[in-house]
Amino acid sequence: MSHPTPGSTPRTRIRRLPHHAVPDRTALHAVLDAGLVGHLAITGEDGQPFVLPVAYARDGERVLIHGSTGSRLFRGLAAGAPTCLTVTLLDGLVVARSAFESSMHYRSAMVLGSCVVLPEDEKVAALDLLTDRLLPGRRDELRPHRARELAATLVLALSLDEASVKISSGPPDDADEDLDTPIWAGVVPITEHFGEPVPAPDLRFDLPAPDYLRKWQR
Repeated sequence: MSHPTPGSTPRTRIRRLPHHAVPDRTALHAVLDAGLVGHLAITGEDGQPFVLPVAYARDGERVLIHGSTGSRLFRGLAAGAPTCLTVTLLDGLVVARSAFESSMHYRSAMVLGSCVVLPEDEKVAALDLLTDRLLPGRRDELRPHRARELAATLVLALSLDEASVKISSGPPDDADEDLDTPIWAGVVPITEHFGEPVPAPDLRFDLPAPDYLRKWQR
């Protein structure tokens, strides 16, 4: 089954700095797979917009998210309210010779659409995928989900059919008249760093941190 190219719909066509647009689904998948937190927008019943930070997992051509059945915003998403999911990865600061030309290196994805509620027979597999997305291998050592936990959790899916991708990289693009200014210019890379795991204070066993946590170590 073919899927639309990112940025190919009127709502996702990138007009500002279109040279940063990447019309490639592989790039869309890569940005989503590299991120840990997305921001999900919804407009409340009174017209007030909200943006929710959410953990997510890409499952093929959709993104899975979960939240509480007690959340009115998640209930609104479950009812089909239009939404926008964004994921941004910050890779560096571009330090130009002027404030106007200074910018950032980034990879970003935007997904538009409406969420659908996963049926009960797909919920456990989806929650397991979300767990292993953040901590690969964690699900294998955890107890099964309890019925009351499943009942308190909504799992939603958002299709990737309407999306866009922007990637910014490269050195500063200073104006020619600024090149003779004695001001440092360049790029300051930004990388994620995960620290040493800290055991819970009520841990009752002398256990080392699981090996799968080392995937976050650099």
